Amino acid sequence: STMGELIIRRDGPVGRVVFSNPAKYNAMSYDMWMALPVALKEYDADSSIRLVVLEGDGPKAFVSGADISQFESRRGDADGQASYNRAVEDAYLSPIACSKPVIAKIRGSCMGGCRCLAAACDIRFCSDDARFRMPAARLGLVYNSIGVRRFLDVFGLQNTLDIFYTARLFGA
Repeated sequence: STMGELIIRRDGPVGRVVFSNPAKYNAMSYDMWMALPVALKEYDADSSIRLVVLEGDGPKAFVSGADISQFESRRGDADGQASYNRAVEDAYLSPIACSKPVIAKIRGSCMGGCRCLAAACDIRFCSDDARFRMPAARLGLVYNSIGVRRFLDVFGLQNTLDIFYTARLFGA
């Protein structure tokens, strides 16, 4: 689909969630944000699933961030913005809430808010070509405290400040 989708796939005891929007480097649509907590809750409740892996579709990207083409239609007023932001926050928190180990399998680009998604996972594995950036500072945007708090917990104060203030590109 042109708006992207989550592909939910089981490989024996491994539950996979594939972010699939290859034309947009796996940018997350509203429906994808909404579907992630549902998928992780189902894996969590399934005793045959021992491990959950989040990955991007294809070699170019884990997730490039939110699909900004939807911002006007989905976030055009205060109510829309609130429900969109709630969907994103619920998605960020879902790997933390999952009692099974959640692994981020990162290839290619991992940009913007989806770095928060990677940070929410228990373990992050990166290919050599993985590239990370938090471009908000270049765009004059700010992140909410939930995303920043998770970065502080995982990466420490100095690394978090570097990541958010410089908007520079990091390798694997």
